[in-house]
Amino acid sequence: MRGPRTERGRLLLVVVLVAAVTVFTATVPLLRDWFDLRVYYGTVHTWVHHGGRIYDYRVPGTEYGFTYPPFAALGMLPMALVGLRPAIAASLLLNLAALAFVLRVLAGPGWRRLGWYRWALALCALALFEPLRDTFSFGQVNLVLLALVLADCCLLRSGRGRWAGAGIGLAAAVKLTPALFIAMLLLARRWRAAATATAVTLAATGLAAWADPGASRFYWTRALWDTGRVGRLDYVSNQSLQGVLARLGHPDKPLWAIVVLLTLAVWGWRTRRAVAAGDWTAAFALTGLAACLVSPITWVHHLVWVLPSFVVLARAGYPRIAGALYAVMCTSVVWLWVDDASGIDGFLGGNLYTWVTLGLLCGLPTGQSRPVGPEPSDRPARSPLSRAARVTAPAPSAAHARTRAASGQPEPFPGAVSAAIGTVLGPGRGAGRSASSEPTGSTRPAAPKPQSSS
Repeated sequence: MRGPRTERGRLLLVVVLVAAVTVFTATVPLLRDWFDLRVYYGTVHTWVHHGGRIYDYRVPGTEYGFTYPPFAALGMLPMALVGLRPAIAASLLLNLAALAFVLRVLAGPGWRRLGWYRWALALCALALFEPLRDTFSFGQVNLVLLALVLADCCLLRSGRGRWAGAGIGLAAAVKLTPALFIAMLLLARRWRAAATATAVTLAATGLAAWADPGASRFYWTRALWDTGRVGRLDYVSNQSLQGVLARLGHPDKPLWAIVVLLTLAVWGWRTRRAVAAGDWTAAFALTGLAACLVSPITWVHHLVWVLPSFVVLARAGYPRIAGALYAVMCTSVVWLWVDDASGIDGFLGGNLYTWVTLGLLCGLPTGQSRPVGPEPSDRPARSPLSRAARVTAPAPSAAHARTRAASGQPEPFPGAVSAAIGTVLGPGRGAGRSASSEPTGSTRPAAPKPQSSS
């Protein structure tokens, strides 16, 4: 699995991969025509320029409108000053900046040692990751929220946690799912960070209530409890546990509540172990996984929260598993069951992203990081990805190979992202998928009246 050793060979490989990724994204009908961004844009313009109400707006020709807390609309107010095209450009730049920050945090302090070649391979792999593709083409906010949350992970991991919690608080005020990270801080007994997160969330929510009391009252008393505003629970894009139950014909709330409590129990047990070992990256990864599972609706593009888990797997010495799971989530395979998710094949294949998320929650290695605090000067910190970068060392000698064979330990591997590169390009591209009229339908080109998602 070793790549080319010369700079010329590496450049040629990167060019070939970029061409393959470009062909893939240009030919597979996964573009969403910035539909969610159009929802945000239309909502804000109607609210500011026409005196409309936030939750009354509907995209022309559809029944879909704004579903986030009022503070999210407040944060999107700058869109009222520009046209739609500049708003799309700003969305792309913001998501790119958020992605760069996420990669920087996950790579750790040794990110420069990875070099241009590994970063190029990583970017090619990320371009194929379906939740990431959807986040960009929908104009979604998930990546920005992930960056806010991981900013707190960076602070806690470095031991400089004075302002830790502020990012989580802002993310929770924009969208409710990241509120589970506040519970994670409580589990970790980081009382100050939890208080900061809670205070920021309440302050942002209060600011939105002051700006538009009617919208806040409507959201917290009615819209929040009406999942029908977001979409059908049984739609295949809903890769949460509630989505699985709905597709089985059991969307009743008591059963879902039991499943959620069991999931949270597993999350709490595993997260406490990660925190006790000082493994904040794993703790944040586990919390992102649990949030996706227990949320009533987790569309495919919400699964960008799974990204940190692949880095944790690679860091723990399981890059092949990380690469295989990553490849699954690049194939759009769940859409093969968009019309009919019945039967054993529908149960397994139509919920495949849920099984990946659940498997990661139960099996993600923890305790791979040293406790939080200053790094000893004689032992520089190694990042998750820089560990994988050590495979560029000279080829092992025959004696070394015999020693490894005797010990039964595996040979080095290029890391999770590089493993994904080798496997992602091979799986089927989801040929034969039917078009969908649902808001998260992923299988048709941009239309004059595209559908929406949350």
